[in-house]
Amino acid sequence: MEGAGYRVVFEKGGVYLHTSAKKYQDRDSLIAGVIRVVEKDNDVLLHWAPVEEAGDSTQILFSKKDSSGGDSCASEEEPTFDPGYEPDWAVISTVRPQPRHSEPTRGAEPSCPQGSWAFSVSLGELKSIRRSKPGLSWAYLVLVTQAGGSLPALHFHRGGTRALLRVLSRYLLLASSPQDSRLYLVFPHDSSALSNSFHHLQLFDQDSSNVVSRFLQDPYSTTFSSFSRVTNFFRGALQPQPEGAASDLPPPPDDEPEPGFEVISCVELGPRPTVERGPPVTEEEWARHVGPEGRLQQVPELKNRIFSGGLSPGLRREAWKFLLGYLSWEGTAEEHKAHVRKKTDEYFRMKLQWKSVSPEQERRNSLLHGYRSLIERDVSRTDRTNKFYEGPENPGLGLLNDILLTYCMYHFDLGYVQGMSDLLSPILYVIQNEVDAFWCFCGFMELVQGNFEESQETMKRQLGRLLLLLRVLDPQLCDFLDSQDSGSLCFCFRWLLIWFKREFPFPDVLRLWEVLWTGLPGPNLHLLVACAILDMERDTLMLSGFGSNEILKHINELTMKLSVEDVLTRAEALHRQLTACPELPHNVQEILGIAPPTEPHSPSPTASPLPLSPTRAPPTPPAPTDTAPQPDSSLEILPEEEDDDGADS
Repeated sequence: MEGAGYRVVFEKGGVYLHTSAKKYQDRDSLIAGVIRVVEKDNDVLLHWAPVEEAGDSTQILFSKKDSSGGDSCASEEEPTFDPGYEPDWAVISTVRPQPRHSEPTRGAEPSCPQGSWAFSVSLGELKSIRRSKPGLSWAYLVLVTQAGGSLPALHFHRGGTRALLRVLSRYLLLASSPQDSRLYLVFPHDSSALSNSFHHLQLFDQDSSNVVSRFLQDPYSTTFSSFSRVTNFFRGALQPQPEGAASDLPPPPDDEPEPGFEVISCVELGPRPTVERGPPVTEEEWARHVGPEGRLQQVPELKNRIFSGGLSPGLRREAWKFLLGYLSWEGTAEEHKAHVRKKTDEYFRMKLQWKSVSPEQERRNSLLHGYRSLIERDVSRTDRTNKFYEGPENPGLGLLNDILLTYCMYHFDLGYVQGMSDLLSPILYVIQNEVDAFWCFCGFMELVQGNFEESQETMKRQLGRLLLLLRVLDPQLCDFLDSQDSGSLCFCFRWLLIWFKREFPFPDVLRLWEVLWTGLPGPNLHLLVACAILDMERDTLMLSGFGSNEILKHINELTMKLSVEDVLTRAEALHRQLTACPELPHNVQEILGIAPPTEPHSPSPTASPLPLSPTRAPPTPPAPTDTAPQPDSSLEILPEEEDDDGADS
């Protein structure tokens, strides 16, 4: 919309002011309005105006709120207070129409016209923007000016906070501190002002102006060579403007060091490449990689083949032991035999620990009793439709139970957590040996044990990384999910927790896991698998007008309807598309494993964690003094089974 001397570049309705400090708002305390970003007279304004029941709201498009007059909306019985917007439900602002000096006539109702709440502020006057915590019913923004006052909080009942921030990022630099991800500091697009900001932040040992000038000439190399605390800069972010003034950023207090900043901007990705997956690795192809002493040769080439095509069903029983770190890729056949003997003895020593506990002892061991009860309950409902585990007296269920209880002895701190049986079931199905399956399971748990920690910090970190990848790949989808209160991606929690075990048919899970276990093309491929699924469902989600409940329902209904080959093909294409981008943010490069992680920060609950670094082999325990084999009565070997049609897709 354009008019005489002005142009509206952004407009969003359904933006309310909550004029009461009560937790639950009534209709009279909600003022509906429209937020606009307007270019006028060589300036850019952020303007909010109420939606009047009568009249043209454009008449007050550029009206400033009178700070010296106006009727008060506050009642004497319920005084105004400023909660600082720390409580998530806080709605009152420190900026509102001031009461007149003359009191209203006794008995008359004080008037409070909605138009008096309208405000308009130049973007150059903004100092910071605070967002609400995710998960609330209505997201809000609080804008703080350079003068130190805050404007009325804007509550977006129909979504749009992220869209507004993206528009503002065209005119401003929005910097978010990792110690408070909800607070964005506002900087103008001005190199001299940015130099002063860097000087006050003391991010560099050298002259800040020299850093900025070099950044403007070669932003990519300067970012990754000099900006050790600025993790994400883009070439278009620092284009100098012809005119513009900027106020100096006040230095931080001496006793509170300023954290690093991450600049929010857009990444221009190139075209998505075409990917073709290969055929599975056959037993004959595997045999060609086995040397005279049984040592595998050309291992990188072999791993690449597994990544691009997976394994044939008959080869999995042997190959999975290498992929999960049970057997060494560099070991000879004799070394493998000695290793298996040692691990067999170690396994039964741990198994004996819980099998030798009498019922009387277990009654006084609530931890072991709790593990046993939980394991029995979970095992009884794990993959019972699979022929390998069906039936009430199936021996496979007993092996699942024994392996999981023994793992509690192996990892006392972690013990058993619901979901682990889902990870063990495919391994036991393939390996068909209690001892080998246990150690392969331990290797898998080395990769994902953080998923089962009580603090859930690892899961939160992975969801954060997934959101970062998705924001780079598809910011429009992120905006849509955020507008529907689904921006936290909590519906992906189960995907990441047990590596899509319940999302694909059982044979597809085997293919997916063996590809992920190769560690190629880099760490965290499972996050790109999640991005691939969301990318496949993008149009359905966005064009159907789904709300948060419908989004969750749709994601759950994808179970057993996905093709693993299609998902893996798309995930690899996404990886190639990201790695081909020359201006990929450094923190995204870390997630993909194409850049070394930044130096660890001092311990802080809100500091950016280091990327996941999967270890292929579990820690080697001390060698036992006695390696004599155990009696056959203690070792339960499952009978050999021919490959059935359902073993692979």
